[in-house]
Amino acid sequence: MNGPGRRVGRPRADGHRQQSGRPPREELLCAAAELFADRGYAATTTRAVAERAGMRQATMYHYFGGKEQLLAELLESTVAPSLALARRLLADAGRPPEARLWELCRSDVHLLCSGPYNLGGLYLLPEIAGERFARFRRMRGELKDAYRTLLAGTSAAAELAGNPAGLSLRTDLVFGLIEGVMLIHRSDPHRPVEAFAQATADAALRIAGIRRHRAP
Repeated sequence: MNGPGRRVGRPRADGHRQQSGRPPREELLCAAAELFADRGYAATTTRAVAERAGMRQATMYHYFGGKEQLLAELLESTVAPSLALARRLLADAGRPPEARLWELCRSDVHLLCSGPYNLGGLYLLPEIAGERFARFRRMRGELKDAYRTLLAGTSAAAELAGNPAGLSLRTDLVFGLIEGVMLIHRSDPHRPVEAFAQATADAALRIAGIRRHRAP
């Protein structure tokens, strides 16, 4: 997530959140994530975000243009680390694609489920179709394409030779499982995240039709 650097702004107001030592931008993003997850995006106001972060509303606008920018940066933060890993895995031709696909699945689930707030429901917001979120959609599309490319190189893809629709369906199923685990994890948030991530990666490869891969 590459937002603007810190700027000298107005003094912080006394708010609901105690001083955490985080930079103001990060404090605002944490407050927005908490409120979006608890109240929903539509019901959250910029005033509520500022108050939760312990700032005046005018101070919040010194760092963010509005609620859409907060949402855009939060959404991009759920994709950017996985996308960076996917690019490295695609370039690592020395390892079997099954192993690289498993690693991407495991890491993606770990990222999505290890944060303090469940942002999975935000993926379903109708507002995301707007132009302000085009960068997030491009990043998410590139990540999904990486899943497809890795899957296409596996032993299971041989069964789908000449059947691009079948490969597309399996990619959709695998990608849908990975993104959907945030809702599954919410039902029991005390599950150890790493064990949950590994089990989901195992399940994803079975959905893809890969039956012989041994996870590290």
